[in-house]
Amino acid sequence: MAQCSIDTPLGRVIATSDEVGICALDFDTTVLVKEESDKHLEQLKHELKEYFLGKRTTFEVSIHPTGTLFQLSVWNVLCTIPYGHTISYSEEAKLLNHPKATRAVANANGKNPLPIIIPCHRVIAKDHSLGGYSGGLWRKEILLDLEKQR
Repeated sequence: MAQCSIDTPLGRVIATSDEVGICALDFDTTVLVKEESDKHLEQLKHELKEYFLGKRTTFEVSIHPTGTLFQLSVWNVLCTIPYGHTISYSEEAKLLNHPKATRAVANANGKNPLPIIIPCHRVIAKDHSLGGYSGGLWRKEILLDLEKQR
């Protein structure tokens, strides 16, 4: 496994990769990492830079998130939400064919190990309020605003 820190408009993020792809992206800036590099981390740095410049709407870097089968299915649905669009947690549950699992879906979103790349920020509350975001609502707001501008 390799780790590096990446400076973004949302603050410093810690990226972790394995031989398959990026497995974690963490907003915790208190973590000290031994700066390493591999092809996945280098590609992620490039793609994040393009994303924040408004030149990229999808990520192509290989990913390797770890979670339960349910979490992985929720995260797969997140990847289908188009750039600049939002859906509600209940809509996401319906897309999973589990319309009564809104809370479970929201909980799985909160455990997303690859925020930004797996765009859980595109899920908002039914009343159009932001809902939650494990990286902080201010980050979610910045991401949504960035995508609306494009």
